Formats: sequence, structure tokens, C-alpha cells
Amino acid sequence: MLVTVLGAGAGGGLPQWNCACRNCESARAGLLPRMTQSSVAVSSNGVDWVVLNASPDIRDQIEHCQALRPPALRGSPIRGVVLTNADVDHVAGLLTLREKTPFAIHATAETLSVLAANTVFGVLDPALVDRRAITLGAAFSPVDGLTVTAFAVPGKVALYLEGAAPETKMIGEQTIALGISDGVSRLYYVPGCADIPDWLVEKLSDGDLLLFDGTVWADDEMAVTGTGGKTGGRMGHIAMSGDTGSLARLASLKDCRKVYVHINNTNPVLQPDGPERAEVSALGWTVAHDGLEFRL
Repeated sequence: MLVTVLGAGAGGGLPQWNCACRNCESARAGLLPRMTQSSVAVSSNGVDWVVLNASPDIRDQIEHCQALRPPALRGSPIRGVVLTNADVDHVAGLLTLREKTPFAIHATAETLSVLAANTVFGVLDPALVDRRAITLGAAFSPVDGLTVTAFAVPGKVALYLEGAAPETKMIGEQTIALGISDGVSRLYYVPGCADIPDWLVEKLSDGDLLLFDGTVWADDEMAVTGTGGKTGGRMGHIAMSGDTGSLARLASLKDCRKVYVHINNTNPVLQPDGPERAEVSALGWTVAHDGLEFRL
């Protein structure tokens, strides 16, 4: 299995257009690598690819990934896009993929209903772009050689769908994770997750590679950095640090490579010489960057 991190950043990427925090300024100065928004490409043969979440940056991501460029005058090696939720940073890139090339969109019925309710997504010609509903727990094959099984993880609806008091740890079709296998190796992709119950730790225990939600280091990170008032939990993302954070909760996973993706621009783990990076490295985690590749 071939896995490429097209975009390692959370919504807004790095640098974020309206932010002058330490990380954003470091990226502008060339001291940190820039990150586009969350997306991953997977293939079993290097020819046929499925993209996990269509980032608003997908055009540039394709241009920077040789394997995803057009193989002929017109066309694409991208056979499908699998959506894990309806967040803007995961669906907006679909609008870029509108130029009359066939592929399939795979998403839960709930996420497909969000797309159907917004007529702008009608630019994706239904004669060429099939919309296929994912059934949780039922395996499907979005591309030759790969089998995907989706399952719900704690999370919330997309920001633009929130009511006055959104539930941030819902279990249902609004936030899913993906288990992907080529018959030999298994990848788990969990870019958004608000909590890690015991059953989820057990679920992930047979993975060879885990790409997991690394949005914030601390739950109060936005307030501490002066960049916003929401906690990580309020945004539907578990923190890395703390007794209930992902570092502690996933410490028992010893037999897979663990990689943080969907990293917010405020996260101090992006600083390569900082104590946070040293801690995650010591605990066996890798902090993703755009273009990071794996061969399983």
C-alpha cells in the first residue's frame, strides 16, 4: 500500500491567512515548512488512487504529487474521494474537481445529504461523478486493490451546521474514521476525533499505520495563544497532551507507526526543537508534513 500525506494541516493550513502566531510567522520566514489542509492519497498499485478528504488546496496538492498528475491529455489517476465528514476543509476541494473527469464520491448518507442540500456541488456532473453512500461497518472498494471499512468516532457536525448547543462527542454518520486494507497491511485514518474510549483503542490495535487527529496540543491552546476562544474539545478534536489526550490514550499501540495529521497552525508540536516535539517523538509518534510518504 502506498500512502501520501497531501496536506498535514488543519483548516486554514500553515500559515493561516489571518494569523501572525509564532508558527505562522515561522512558516512565512521559511523556518517551518508550510502545510496545506488535511488530505491523504492511497493506492495499492501506484496507478489508481483514492483521495481521503478533498481539501480546498487539492489543486496545488495534485501538482506537488507526481502520481496524481494527468496521465494523458485529459484524465486523472484519482478514481474516488472518500469523505470523513462535511467540514469545509474536507469538502470544498470537490469544487476544484469539476472539469468533466469521472470519479466517485464516497460518504455517509448524512454527509451526502449535506452536499445535496448545497446546489453549488451540482457543478460536479452527475453523469460522471457518482455519489455512493457508505454504510458504517460494511466494506467497500473505492479503487482496485483496496478495501475500506468506515466506523463512527466521537465528533460533531460541521461548523456551518451547528445549532446553539452542538453535541461535540456524537457517535454517528457525522464523523467517521476509515480502516483501509490491501489484503496485507492496514491503515487507519482518523483526522477528526473528540474522545478516545477503550473500544476505539482496541479497534486501532491491528493497524500497521495510524494517521490520527493532531489538531491541538492542549485543550485550551487557542485561548493561551490569543488566537481564539474555543477549546479543542469544542471544535470536536481531542488534545495530544494530558491524562485523557491521545498520547496517553494510544500509548498501548506499540506495533504500528503512529503519525499526527490535521495539525492546527497554533500547535507548538510544529516547532522542531520544542519540548512538545521531543515528547511526541520519545513516545513513538511522527508529526506529519506535506508530501510525507509511506510504503506498507
